[in-house]
Amino acid sequence: MSTVWNGAGRRIYMQEVGTRDGLQVEKVFVPTQDKIALVNALSLAGMAKIEVTAFVSPKAIPALRDAETVLREIDRVAGVVYSALVPNVRGAERAIDARADELNLVMSASESHNLSNLRMTRAQSFAALSEVNAIARGAKAAVNISLSCSFGCPMEGDVPESTVLDWCERYIGELGARGVTLCDTTGMAYPGQVAALTRAFRERWPETELTLHFHNTRGMGLANVLAGIDAGADRFDASLGGIGGCPYAPGASGNVCSEEIVHALELMGYDTGVNLISLIDASMRLPALIRHDIPSQIVKAGRRLDLHPLPDDFNATRERALGRSTGRD
Repeated sequence: MSTVWNGAGRRIYMQEVGTRDGLQVEKVFVPTQDKIALVNALSLAGMAKIEVTAFVSPKAIPALRDAETVLREIDRVAGVVYSALVPNVRGAERAIDARADELNLVMSASESHNLSNLRMTRAQSFAALSEVNAIARGAKAAVNISLSCSFGCPMEGDVPESTVLDWCERYIGELGARGVTLCDTTGMAYPGQVAALTRAFRERWPETELTLHFHNTRGMGLANVLAGIDAGADRFDASLGGIGGCPYAPGASGNVCSEEIVHALELMGYDTGVNLISLIDASMRLPALIRHDIPSQIVKAGRRLDLHPLPDDFNATRERALGRSTGRD
């Protein structure tokens, strides 16, 4: 019988990707000091891991052209892992020099998406990741590998579970990756699929750090998180305010929203280690920084028991109602 509705204090690790996955698609450049302040706020809110930035070409993603400065100048909190996405050897060298705790390497389970996104075949990507992995090992930096389109490709459709697991086997067996992230890059995942793939991964690699990364493109983000938890996952990427999306994935809207997931899991009895009020406060900074509204329903509506004041005429209305019920005029 499923126990997903009763967390009973089970620990779930929330990992913030908004400062990379979210900001990378924004047209407005968020000032460096505001990025640093945002990461610091997320650290103090209790996020287990923060993907701070990406060491990519400034021409490709100008929104993150200040990666070195941001990663060097944040206030680091003990126990929080500060990660950075790196696409190649040069990016890895820059990230290591800026003191990244973890290098997040990315390729796709889909050949079409890999070619569209990274301009390489999957075999070429794996060879490039192997070079980066060697550099990381030499620097004693942890490596996580994110496998895009693990739950479906917008150009190819379903990606076979066997394909996803075969690539995971290579990451873990050949590269010795500490962690693997299965990414729902375009929001194609659904709960039954999530549960099956999570169980299959956990059965084969029970000691490997597994992260699930969902988008809410089709409104199934929270349902997929719960399916993952029920199947044994305990780490989830999420984005502050629900911002983000892959610039190379047609139709992919924002990531699952950090404060929405924390809010739901806390109501169900899970221990996220996150101060929800602090997280909401951080999210409320975003509209001014990115100059548009954010998807977060928690920012819009508040927490479940954030109550509203009584109407100004409440007492007078009550008196009139009581008068009618007792026959008084």
